[in-house]
Amino acid sequence: MNDQDRRSMPLFSISIVKKLTELTARQIRYYEEQGLIHPARSTGNQRLFSFNDVDRLLEIKNLLDRGINLAGIKHIILEDQKAKQKNDEQRNGLSDKELRKILKNELYQAGKMGKSNLRQGDLSRFFH
Repeated sequence: MNDQDRRSMPLFSISIVKKLTELTARQIRYYEEQGLIHPARSTGNQRLFSFNDVDRLLEIKNLLDRGINLAGIKHIILEDQKAKQKNDEQRNGLSDKELRKILKNELYQAGKMGKSNLRQGDLSRFFH
């Protein structure tokens, strides 16, 4: 399990989140209604918050303390999400399948016409 999966696990009840963030239950429910957080629900329909939800609530609280209204907070959070998504797409530009195909072609091309490649020895064990 990676760190992102751990941070996304719904663990905390609203009473614990209230203590961690110093927000009221009404404020937390309001931010959920506004689509700023998305807590999971237990089988008994109880809200369960993740570390990411708590971080988001603390970010909202900080922005409110700086005098930014809810519309501004929504805009900031939306822009942050878009930037993160764009970074993830750039970082993960090639799928594993595409990378494997490129490396396999590179390996086969290296043996033709007397060419050699530094990766040839490293990669050959994976493609035979």
